[in-house]
Amino acid sequence: MATVVAGYRIGELAQRVGLTERTIRYYEELGLLDSAKRQGGGQRVYTDIEVRRLRFIQKLKMLGLSLQEMTELERLYRRHGSNREVLPRLVELLDSHIATTEERISELAALRDEIRSYRERVTRRLLSGVDSG
Repeated sequence: MATVVAGYRIGELAQRVGLTERTIRYYEELGLLDSAKRQGGGQRVYTDIEVRRLRFIQKLKMLGLSLQEMTELERLYRRHGSNREVLPRLVELLDSHIATTEERISELAALRDEIRSYRERVTRRLLSGVDSG
């Protein structure tokens, strides 16, 4: 029995994954997404493989990876043809993003504490009737 493969035009793909057509074309230019097959008339046709690929790119982006880092991972995959070399590098990148996130959380916590402290001082001045004029 033949396997039926869903085909999507770029607009349908964009809608399906919540990206713009321009972004999808850009990802193709960067090499993050293989160039789409073309139907008669030159119209691009995408499959569920591209849907999964774009969702993976979106996930990596949400996790803080840059397009440059994703391109690096893609080049590693293309060079070695497996995830054996890619996954250790991905772990390194994720560890780096964890460290950056923890640092940012610490900075934000310090900012929150400073805002609370300043708010308390302003509130005390209000309650004491002091004009800061």
